[in-house]
Amino acid sequence: MDANTIPSIEHLRVFILNLSSYGQSWFGQQYGWLVILLLIFSCLGAIYVRRKIRPMLLARIDKMDIKPRFKRLLSNLSRLSFHVAAIILSGIGYIILSLMIAGFDSWLIQAFQKLLMAWICIRLASQIINNSFVRQSVALLAWTVAALSILGILDQTTRTMDTVGLNLGEIRISVLTVFKSAIALGILLAVAIFTIRLSEKRISQATSLTPSARVLLTKVIKILLIGLAIMIALMASGLDLSALAVFGGALGLGIGFGLQKVISNLFSGFLLLLDKSIKPGDIIELEGGAFGWVDQLSARYVSVVTRDNKEYLIPNEDFVTQQVINWSYTNRLIRVETKFGVHYDSDPHLIRKLGVEAASKPERVVADPAPVCHLVEFGDSSLNFVLRYWITDAEQGITNTKGQVMLALWDILKENNVQIPYPHREVFIHEKKGA
Repeated sequence: MDANTIPSIEHLRVFILNLSSYGQSWFGQQYGWLVILLLIFSCLGAIYVRRKIRPMLLARIDKMDIKPRFKRLLSNLSRLSFHVAAIILSGIGYIILSLMIAGFDSWLIQAFQKLLMAWICIRLASQIINNSFVRQSVALLAWTVAALSILGILDQTTRTMDTVGLNLGEIRISVLTVFKSAIALGILLAVAIFTIRLSEKRISQATSLTPSARVLLTKVIKILLIGLAIMIALMASGLDLSALAVFGGALGLGIGFGLQKVISNLFSGFLLLLDKSIKPGDIIELEGGAFGWVDQLSARYVSVVTRDNKEYLIPNEDFVTQQVINWSYTNRLIRVETKFGVHYDSDPHLIRKLGVEAASKPERVVADPAPVCHLVEFGDSSLNFVLRYWITDAEQGITNTKGQVMLALWDILKENNVQIPYPHREVFIHEKKGA
C-alpha cells in the first residue's frame, strides 16, 4: 500500500467522526426533536404553497408581453417559491417557539434558513448561463461550497479532499484540485459567455464594420475569452502549466493529425473572412445551377439558404480550394434575360421600345443601368429578341421578376396589336397511283 494512502484514510475517518459528532450535537441539544419537527413541517408547508402558487405564477408569466427568454427566466425563478415559503414558515415557527419557550435558540434553524438563502442567491446569479446543464452544475457546486461554509466544516472538508489524489510525475492531482478547477472554470466560462454575447450584440450594431469584419472580430473575441478562462481556471487551481508543456505538445500533435479536416475548415473560415471572398448576404451559385445567399459563416462551414428554404452547410475548405460563383462579390447588380419572338409583320424598332417599357414596370428592376432590348435572330417563323434588365436583390428571387416582366411584355404587345407567332406545320397527303 502506498505511504500516502494511510494518511488519506485517517483523514477520511476523522472527517466522518466529526460529521457524526455534529449530528449528535444537533439531535442531542435541548428541544432538538422539536426543531426537527418544525423543519419537517416547514418543508411540507413549502411544498403545498409551491403547488398552489407556481401554477398561478406560470399562467401570469405566459400572459406577459415579453421576450421568450425573459419568460423562461421567470419560469425558472418561480421554482424558488418552495425556498421562499420554507424560509418564511421556519421563521414564523422560530418566533412562536421563542415566545413559548424562554431562552429558546437553535443554530439548526438558522443554518437551515442560511442554506435556503444561499440557494436562492446562487440560482439568481446563475441565470446568466443559458445552457441548462452548465447552469445546474455551476449552481450545485457553488451551493455545496456555501453549505460547507455555513455548517462550519469547509476547512476540514478541503483538507480531506486535498489528501485524496494521485501523483503524475511532478504534478499532484487531488480531489480538491479538480473541485477548485471545476468551480473556477464554471464561473469563468459563465462570465466569458456573457461577455461574448454582449460583445456580439454590440458588434452586430456597428454599421461602420463590414459583415466579414464583424464575424471575424466576434470569432477572435470568442476564442480569446474562452482560452483565457481555461488558462486562468487551471492557474487558480494551483496546477503548474509549465509541467504540462510536453504533454500539451504531444496532445496538440495528435489532435492535428486526427482532426486535419476540422482544423483545415477552421483556418479556411478565417481566410474567407480576411480576403472577403465570401460574406454574409452574398449571392452564390451552387452545383447544379441552384443559387442561394450566405446566411452565416461558422467555424467549420458556410450556411447557404436557397429560395426554397433549403439550407446547405458547405465546408469552408470547399470555398478555398474549389471554384465558386459569387454573383455579388464586387457588385450586387445582376443581369437577367428574357427572350421572346414576334411576327415578321411587326416593326422591330417599335418592339425594342415596347420591350424596354415593359421591363421598366416591375419595381425591383433598377433604372440604372437601364433595360435594353436587341434583335438577335431572324428565326424560322419569328423575329427573336432578347430583353436584358438588372436587379440588385437576387436573394428575393429571379424567376418572380422574370414572370412580372413577361406579363408586362404580354400586355404591352397586346395593346399594340403585335402578334406572337407559333410554329405552323403543313401536312401533305400523297395518293398512291392505281389505288
